[in-house]
Amino acid sequence: MGTPDFALPCLIALIENGYTVNAVITQPDRPKGRHNVVEYSNIKKKAIEYDIPVLQPEKIRKKEWVETISKIGCDLAVTCAFGQILPQSILDIPKYGTINVHASLLPKYRGASPMQRAIIEGEKVTGVTTMLTDIGMDTGDMLLKMETDITEEDDICSLHDRLSLMGAKLLIDTVKLYEQDKITPVKQDNDKATYAPMIKKEEGRLDFNLDSYRLFNLVRAFNPWPGTFTTYCGKTLKVLKADYSLEDYNKDVDNGTVISIDKERMAVKCKKGILYITELQFENKKAMHISKCGHNMPCDMVLGCDE
Repeated sequence: MGTPDFALPCLIALIENGYTVNAVITQPDRPKGRHNVVEYSNIKKKAIEYDIPVLQPEKIRKKEWVETISKIGCDLAVTCAFGQILPQSILDIPKYGTINVHASLLPKYRGASPMQRAIIEGEKVTGVTTMLTDIGMDTGDMLLKMETDITEEDDICSLHDRLSLMGAKLLIDTVKLYEQDKITPVKQDNDKATYAPMIKKEEGRLDFNLDSYRLFNLVRAFNPWPGTFTTYCGKTLKVLKADYSLEDYNKDVDNGTVISIDKERMAVKCKKGILYITELQFENKKAMHISKCGHNMPCDMVLGCDE
């Protein structure tokens, strides 16, 4: 059970390691892009390539889906970013339970957006965890973990790709040990749990009353989606890439003020430090490096204002 590209390496790993996949269960096809064209997910395409039956329940807890999945049956279910909470009626179907691959070091960052939240919070280390799925939100007993560093060169794309491959390897390691009864499940410490809620588009609005490091992390975590943005002369200005420093600047200058522009970057004053914008996109324009537009933008303007 999986839906986005993050789950694809797990499906491929199961197939390549000789496991019989009775069915792939994924979210229904959705329209994408500005033209709302309905496309198959890469998970569905891969399943079709290997002649694996594909089920796409809008709500997996409905009686007809529980009955369908029960008729298919399986020894073990594997989930990875499926997108729906599994009811007990589904969890009762696999003979040996359900293993989930989650993109955090549980119990930190349970929920829908663990990778983005780890970057936003400035975590230096993250990873993947395999766990036994229960009816809670990523609350099941842990099986194995694998760690990786988060560097300041990482963004959500690089971290996503690295963790998805790590998750596939960890899944196979887990299944092999699990079927040999060589893993002892470990309960999560709920007192140390944190939550990673689903991302909302408005969270990408840059508030220059925050520290520059926080805004730098938001840019890395939210591009390409939902994107980070501010306003310039009342119009949306998307910030695509940025850097930061924590050096102090004149406290009498308003936060959000553009204090300098050169061929490499636009420097914007924050509550603490400076955000250096290097790539941006004006409303209804193409993305560009600051060197292409900086000469047309005056210093001393304040981003985030509607004037």
